[in-house]
Amino acid sequence: MKQTDLDNIAIYSLLDPSDMLRHLHDIPQLCLHAWEKAEQVSLPDDYRQIKKVVILGMGGSAIGGDLLSSLIADECPVPIITTREYTVPAFVDEQTLVIASSYSGTTEETLSSFEPLLNHACRKIVMASGGKLAQMAKEFGFPLYILDYQSPPRAALPVSFITLANIFCQLGFLDEKQLNLTEACQILHQEERLIDISVPEKDNVAKQIANKLYGKLSIIYGAEHLSVVAGRWRLQINENAKAWAFSAIFPELNHNATTGYEVPNGISQSTHVVMLRGHNLHPRVKIRYDITGRILEKAGVQYSIIDAKGHSKLAQMLSAIILGDYTSYYLALLYGIDPYPIKAVEDLKAELANNNRPLA
Repeated sequence: MKQTDLDNIAIYSLLDPSDMLRHLHDIPQLCLHAWEKAEQVSLPDDYRQIKKVVILGMGGSAIGGDLLSSLIADECPVPIITTREYTVPAFVDEQTLVIASSYSGTTEETLSSFEPLLNHACRKIVMASGGKLAQMAKEFGFPLYILDYQSPPRAALPVSFITLANIFCQLGFLDEKQLNLTEACQILHQEERLIDISVPEKDNVAKQIANKLYGKLSIIYGAEHLSVVAGRWRLQINENAKAWAFSAIFPELNHNATTGYEVPNGISQSTHVVMLRGHNLHPRVKIRYDITGRILEKAGVQYSIIDAKGHSKLAQMLSAIILGDYTSYYLALLYGIDPYPIKAVEDLKAELANNNRPLA
């Protein structure tokens, strides 16, 4: 039985001593700041001649690439690949733009994949707050976008995502008017006011969803431009609430995941599915939400459907992201867990550092 009352304002400073809440409050302004900061970097003219894009990154530094790819999939003429490996794909050539994204500038996998490309003919961009990656950019003269927001990498997602959007506008692969950052930021401010800690649970969707997910296995579904947002919810529940979570994508999940609701019964009854929906999804995909809901209900699985707000895809993505971030924050507090530290990840990194054998 949970003890935390999310409407008791006094518990927030107690359970969140590092003030993760501040980073949630910063999200709307961060988007505008990231855009203005990115405008100060000019890209060489020949960067517009690239035929494909590879984004190198891990965790919170990589998901910005996935979000961008899903945002502009129907208008960008070049393929965008986000890779989370120690190496780069073999197809990287002189017509490829490689964007190395690492909030810390010290991410092991990103450095390992980017360093062999320093003298390669491909075009290069670096996004980092500093570290070895930023040093490489300065030394070799690559365009450098400084991620100057001090936070855990996952809280800096608006910076990396909007910076990438600006880069693609500069390259001519994304129309700034169609991006509609102004609407997106307005929606973010409106949503933040509706789900802030001062709003009681009876009127606060984020608190309500957190309570539904409490004690349950969280599974998040999304489609099209909301598919990666579903993944963001999963990661935030993992890192903030330190809880199990998984995600899946329409319509693919209807070809496999929906057959797995039946057994074991204990898991079905201890699961809550959140389905992120947008008004401009493909009509056949939207039909699948209601049908899937009925199948879940028949299997005894609880679910919620959340409609992303806004007209543009960007507004819908960001409104769903901030809702997920707040939900995972409230879920952490329901479990009595400090949402800020990620001890398991830090312990793993320390063990890797102690086993720093040369790469084969």
